Amino acid sequence: MSTPASAPAPKPWIMGIAPYIPGRSTTDDGRKVVKLSSNENPLGTPAAARAAFIKAASSLERYPDASGAIVREALAAKHGLDPSRIIYGNGSDEVLHLAAGAFSGPGDEVIFVHYGFAVYEIAARRTGATPVIAPDLDYATDVDAILACVTERTRVVFVANPNNPTGTYASREEIARLHAGLRTDILLVLDHAYAEYIEGDQDDGGMELARSATNVLVTRTFSKMYGLAAERIGWGYGAAPLIEAMHRIRLPFSMTIAGQHAAVAALGDTAFVAHARAHNAQWRRWFSGEIGKLGNAGLRAIPSQANFVLAVFEGTLTAEAAYKGLMDAGYIVRWLPGQGLPQALRITIGTAEETQGVAAALRALVEAA
Repeated sequence: MSTPASAPAPKPWIMGIAPYIPGRSTTDDGRKVVKLSSNENPLGTPAAARAAFIKAASSLERYPDASGAIVREALAAKHGLDPSRIIYGNGSDEVLHLAAGAFSGPGDEVIFVHYGFAVYEIAARRTGATPVIAPDLDYATDVDAILACVTERTRVVFVANPNNPTGTYASREEIARLHAGLRTDILLVLDHAYAEYIEGDQDDGGMELARSATNVLVTRTFSKMYGLAAERIGWGYGAAPLIEAMHRIRLPFSMTIAGQHAAVAALGDTAFVAHARAHNAQWRRWFSGEIGKLGNAGLRAIPSQANFVLAVFEGTLTAEAAYKGLMDAGYIVRWLPGQGLPQALRITIGTAEETQGVAAALRALVEAA
């Protein structure tokens, strides 16, 4: 008889997970400074959403509606969707985990792009599936590289568009080409967490695919544009069989009463959204231009359609030194060596004052170097 283990042993694929590390809010010495590390909305939360949240405090003893009906119906009305095909989650992170959990497992493969969102690998490994990383095209999604990674074991493909942490954007034509190149038994997950920040009337066609195709799931969030990051409200849309399978493993009460009412109110505040989008476009363009002026020192800004800019350091000043120098100057940004980006910083677009301040601090570091 074999000797029993001295303690419960986790599955080996669980121990292969590198835990998600969120953006920091304090410095090494404990100072609370300007936080530009988590892509939060610098303009705050819509006033109507805040009021709805406060009003809901009178129902703290009640469980929330597990179906999230008022949110699903509001989303359906706004985007022209079938409410029965909408699933919500504790942020879009949970919806991404549900997709991997329902459609992949040991022996399967899950594809995502190089420099993709860290949650994709965690979601894949959590199920026992094998992560497969497709090479990038100068920090952007390379459709041909993704398709070249597909094997008979492929079950899920994750693509963020715009991508996090690079901010790059794949066109409607490229997304359509990707979908057309995948077998129908492969789930294509299009992560639209930053879709509201895309300039002009560009649209990658993801929601249209989710309406008509049997193997496309689009995920979105209230954390960014709607300023509700604290309430963790995400959602997804896809074919009925996809959503039905994901519901079987969804947490039943992961969206609070206050969060539901705040989300509905936020959806109705079109003026806030328009203002936040215009602010982001103005200062993203300006900040990218300021980084461009430092090109002779080896800095460049990756073209972004999100609410952040990825600054790549290819000269004397390293990203690590800039990260520490900006922290000393009172700004926390995101350095991502754990995601294969030791040469870059992801910097959130803040208020006008914050964005101008971090640009000046970065310029001073370059001049000093």
